[in-house]
Amino acid sequence: MSSIDTNRSGFFPNSKTAADRANQANKASLKRNDPYRAQQLKDTTSNDAKVDINDAVRDFSMIKKAVDAAPEVDNSDKIAKLKAQIQAGTYQVDYDALADKMLAAEF
Repeated sequence: MSSIDTNRSGFFPNSKTAADRANQANKASLKRNDPYRAQQLKDTTSNDAKVDINDAVRDFSMIKKAVDAAPEVDNSDKIAKLKAQIQAGTYQVDYDALADKMLAAEF
């Protein structure tokens, strides 16, 4: 029987071919940036990587957090009662309150 050839790719899990070993050696031999270039890259990214968030977006975020934290309101009883009054024909519109709400929405 012949000896097992470990240079074959794909047959043995986690086995490395000669090309994989050469590629890994090349990566290890790559040099780091010199200190001047590293500082230049740091300065460039610190200047260009800033994000400004619009005040409206911040306000919306705060409002959303407040709404999410507020307890859920269950109006199903009120809605069922109003539906029953409308179907029975006994619902009375409060015209003064309606007018006040319309004016408040305009001003």
